[in-house]
Amino acid sequence: MKRKIFALVGAGTLAVSLAACGDDDGGGGGAKGGEGESWTLGTTDSVTAVDPAGSYDLGSSTLEYNIYQTLVTVPANSTEIVGDAAESCTYDDPQTLTCTLKPGLKFSNGNDLTSSDVKYSFERAINIQDPNGAAIYLLGSITDSADDGTVTLTDGAIETPDDTTVIFHLDHPDTTFQYVLTYPGAAAIVDEDVFPADEKLADEDVIGSGPYKLSQYEAGVQAVLERNEEYTGDNTGGASQVFIQYFAEASALKLAIENEEVDVAWRSLAPTDITDLQENPDVTVASGKGSEIRYWVFRVDKGAAKDVAIRQAAAQVFDRDAISTTAYDGTVDPLYSIVPPGYAGQKDAFSEKYGTPNVEAAQQILDDAGIETPVKLTVGWTPTHYGPAAEDEANELQRQLEDSGLFDVELKSTEWEQYQTIYKEGAYDLWMLGWFPDYPDADNYLSPFVVDGGFFQNGYSNPDANALVTQEQASADAAVREDAFGQLQDIVANDVPFIPSWVGQNTGIYGPGMDGVEDTLDPSFIFRFWLVTKNS
Repeated sequence: MKRKIFALVGAGTLAVSLAACGDDDGGGGGAKGGEGESWTLGTTDSVTAVDPAGSYDLGSSTLEYNIYQTLVTVPANSTEIVGDAAESCTYDDPQTLTCTLKPGLKFSNGNDLTSSDVKYSFERAINIQDPNGAAIYLLGSITDSADDGTVTLTDGAIETPDDTTVIFHLDHPDTTFQYVLTYPGAAAIVDEDVFPADEKLADEDVIGSGPYKLSQYEAGVQAVLERNEEYTGDNTGGASQVFIQYFAEASALKLAIENEEVDVAWRSLAPTDITDLQENPDVTVASGKGSEIRYWVFRVDKGAAKDVAIRQAAAQVFDRDAISTTAYDGTVDPLYSIVPPGYAGQKDAFSEKYGTPNVEAAQQILDDAGIETPVKLTVGWTPTHYGPAAEDEANELQRQLEDSGLFDVELKSTEWEQYQTIYKEGAYDLWMLGWFPDYPDADNYLSPFVVDGGFFQNGYSNPDANALVTQEQASADAAVREDAFGQLQDIVANDVPFIPSWVGQNTGIYGPGMDGVEDTLDPSFIFRFWLVTKNS
């Protein structure tokens, strides 16, 4: 089955989005206050690839949002789409989207950016089809999927009649395809004269047309961004240089912000570190609305969790309150659906089905299915990518499952770059993942997860779920969509291809002289370097 990832929004929202698409505001405006000093961001996030064809993770996209342009973008604290490289993007009909590029666009090397580069960028990302990239998962409206899983660009899907015009011919009505164009992992524009067609470019060699250019890069150590003097958009950075320093341990990041070795600490400090820093008068701890979620994925087509009763029993003993308290010091909220609160159509389906944690009820589920206990589970987690509390959560989950007497858990940890490959290959029966939204709609927490194994390729497939995704994607009626969302969440609670764990805020800590940090702490988790300045 072809992957269909994007959904229709309500007619009112669509009208606003399309009206804003050619807006001159360009994504939130540039940094305030003119030229500022260079500043340093510290983070424990890891980077999979700086070439957008090979990444679908926050650490990578943090660099990509600042190095590359996409056709359109979403400003901070907004759901409206505005122009980035495109002057306008207009739906001629629900299956045809025409984008007109701004005049005079150039890459940081001085090469012109034309419609040919835009088309090439989509073609190469799909052709490379890196399993850790986003293109093969998010471009369902312009791709075909073979039975063996190979994804190809649909014939005639992208037309470039002249140097400034790009026309997307979608294979089904999809008036939110504009949202996919805002995400760099699927839609960043690269220079066809620099990026090879059939393989990723080395991280240190990438170039783009965004407000900053990459001048130095050492994986796991540091990235240095310089203002792109060829950039003519609306998001010109206030600092001539931005340094991104990567930390293996949250404790080292905490020490760095305390000692003013970094100006901003963003992702991810231990909850106890954040609490401690709130008492430090030399730094500011700021939080914006967040839609980050953590969840656990089951391998459902083979291995120990193939039987749905085993997955249901695990869901029946899963104690989110204990995870929030024990692993995160109460800084996150329990999550009872893969869709976080605040999205239209959200419902606490896991709470409705399982109630409070109950070992006796879990035992009954397994007894009724004739399953002998304890069930052996291999559980995976990654030690750096999600911060230090990830280990505490993994240990707490192991304790819960084993204390029930129903499970025998072997914990295994692997660093992120290998982790995101081997979990797709069946290394674990159950594994930890996190999610940040690609676009502000409940569909973004459902279709990428439930349609034919989802982006994490866990072997799950339910025809009813697939049909509901198709239904909600094809409707502009809010009531129809919300009903489909509710049914999808009920199906997930029953089939348990994954277990939602918690939802958290977007938190950053910054030192003296910093301005604009709080402007970019929004639910999108895009850190917009151009909004941030430092002045002594």
